[in-house]
Amino acid sequence: MKSIHQSKGNDLAAFAAFLAVAAHRSFRSAASELNMTPSAISHSIKVLEQRLNVRLFNRTTRSVSLTEAGERLALKLRPAMASIEEAVQELEVDEHVPSGTVRINASEGAIRLTLWPVLARFLREYPRVHIDIFTDGRLGDIVADGFDAGIRLAEAVPKDMVAIPVMGEVRFAALASPGYLEQHGHPRVPQDLYDHNCIRFRFESGAIYRWEFERQGVVERINPSGSLTLTDQPLMVEASIDGIGIAFVPDHLAVNALNDGRLKRLLEDWCPAYPGLCLYYVANRHLPSGLRALINMMTGMRSDS
Repeated sequence: MKSIHQSKGNDLAAFAAFLAVAAHRSFRSAASELNMTPSAISHSIKVLEQRLNVRLFNRTTRSVSLTEAGERLALKLRPAMASIEEAVQELEVDEHVPSGTVRINASEGAIRLTLWPVLARFLREYPRVHIDIFTDGRLGDIVADGFDAGIRLAEAVPKDMVAIPVMGEVRFAALASPGYLEQHGHPRVPQDLYDHNCIRFRFESGAIYRWEFERQGVVERINPSGSLTLTDQPLMVEASIDGIGIAFVPDHLAVNALNDGRLKRLLEDWCPAYPGLCLYYVANRHLPSGLRALINMMTGMRSDS
């Protein structure tokens, strides 16, 4: 008998046909079980016997029986085929019952805004899913780094990815305390920021964030200087409240301070809204059941809010 390593890809179907005939002792009954024609079953067995170089069945016009070699093969194949069927059934169950590990790459701020509000509920409802979160402020390659998905601002998502909005529009704001403005005055246009102490933001990659303003189609990109650089935007808000300088951050981070007057907006007509955060993943790739369930919950919560 030839080694199984010499077999071809169609052998699995041929083995299934062989076991069906062995169980029914009938080509016609086996064909009915497998939704095939008797001639197709007969051809499959014939090809398998030729490939293995052994006769598997004794055939007469009235009966079909296993040869000694066929009996040995059936004895070995039955548990193997049962294991294969069980594995396939488990996969089919997993498709309907989300399970497995979902690896997500996102900045801390993105996680807090979009994922954290639903995380406890998600893990309660889907106990077979494990969420593996990697906090990363860099715009890394989620494919090369082995992640299932990332969360970034829409403008930062690579064009070849599928992007699912998980947050409404975001608006950056230039902010300063009343005390700072009383001492240093109000900037009227973005270029005036070069005359102010600005609190700068540094990405984990080491790059300094350039402030971008827009009004009536005119874009101004500013790289201001200042006495303080941070890698945490909430700390930038705190520093601005303390009167250190002007911060430029998403305005949702400063809602309380704006409402109670500890901070004032600057250059409002230069700060339009932009598309917010998106969860993104590779196009044309099978979407894991756990990730699909997470997307459904994140977008559902967004639509309810």
